[in-house]
Amino acid sequence: MATRAHCLVLAYPAQGHINPILQFSKLLQRQGVRITLVTTRFYYNTLKTVPPSIVVETISDGFDNGGPKEAGGFKAYLARFWQVGPLTFSELLEKLDGSKDDDDHVDCIVYDTFFNWAPEIAKRFGIVVAAYLTQNMVVNNIYYHVHLGKLQVPLKEHEFSLPAMPKLYLEDMPSFFFGEDFTFLDFLVSQFSTIEKADWILCNTFYELDEEIADWIVKVWPQFKTIGPNIPSFFLDKQWEDDQDYGVTEFKIEECMEWLDDKPKGSVVYVSFGSLASFGEEQMEEVACCLRECSSYFLWVVRASEETKLPKDFERKTDKGLVVTWCSQLKVLAHEAVGCFMTHCGWNSTLETLCLGVPTISIPYWSDQSINAKLLSEVWKIGTRALVDEKKVVQRETLKHCINEIMNGSKEMKNNAIRWRTSAVRAVTEGGSSYENVKEFVNNLSHS
Repeated sequence: MATRAHCLVLAYPAQGHINPILQFSKLLQRQGVRITLVTTRFYYNTLKTVPPSIVVETISDGFDNGGPKEAGGFKAYLARFWQVGPLTFSELLEKLDGSKDDDDHVDCIVYDTFFNWAPEIAKRFGIVVAAYLTQNMVVNNIYYHVHLGKLQVPLKEHEFSLPAMPKLYLEDMPSFFFGEDFTFLDFLVSQFSTIEKADWILCNTFYELDEEIADWIVKVWPQFKTIGPNIPSFFLDKQWEDDQDYGVTEFKIEECMEWLDDKPKGSVVYVSFGSLASFGEEQMEEVACCLRECSSYFLWVVRASEETKLPKDFERKTDKGLVVTWCSQLKVLAHEAVGCFMTHCGWNSTLETLCLGVPTISIPYWSDQSINAKLLSEVWKIGTRALVDEKKVVQRETLKHCINEIMNGSKEMKNNAIRWRTSAVRAVTEGGSSYENVKEFVNNLSHS
């Protein structure tokens, strides 16, 4: 390109959103696009590192010193953010537009679809805009159908048939459909109120994983493209050996690789419930007792804020098990000692386990996780779902059965996991579906 295209990437301030959109930014950067990452002032101050090649600019959410906690609740946070965010984002665009440096001129805005006000602002400045969906297409399609008025809330039926989708039951639906307060549901549905204004609609998945629904959605949104899985290259296509983490971390790395190095191949159950899930003491006790009593080794990530829920006599480090407050999940999943992943089924964790070929035991917590659990066990068939009792707790005996099923049982899940890994690698390698879509996107930027 004579002058490098400049992309402003507007990321929602949460780890599960920043990680994939930043990984996508690295893909663009490798094809000559200049990237400026935009996040909130408060979130920027919590970040430990940002890749040195990426410029960071900030906008305000109205709570620059305390973020969401200062707001006192999601509704109040959103109301203020949706007032202040668009104003400060417009000011940033004006600043870059008025810069004497030609390179600062913005050619494209890639925005997390949670920011439904972004397309309008981009159009006001005459800038090409790309929507970036961080959740999978089954989940997106559910919220889209609520937006269209074709799924009525509160849900009255017990099963749902949506175009190009597996049959869904009440218990599969995102948690935000249930309860008294629909703030989160309204928020997630609202991302589709402006999405059609985007010149591109990009999704962090790969075509082969979502074939039927991708073919259906492209008839609705001709500008739709799959551009994932957006995970570091080292764990996927190995094109960039130095790309071994997302590059933005809020945590210090704790060493657990040496512990894994001593364990036989496929002998360790890796347990992690992500950065937000917060189980009750009874559930934590059932998991702890299962791990202590089952015959497999285990590595369990328990966030510092959750440690008090562990049984008092539960040892953090034994020959059989290790409890840490954080680890590099990708490095752990890639380790040959790991034979199974007990997960809350957040979409990033789901993609990572698909990309690394590790079978799963699903204990979904909230949001889209019940859908991801269904897909893992029933559609992609790389895992089993742990069933809850009447108190919504998964009992230790149930978990032991699940562990035994994967570690000592069916080869089918392991074979399917390897098949999906192969498919994910193919999608991001030259000639693959996502690779070609990213290339097309960059070529259009350079000519716009």
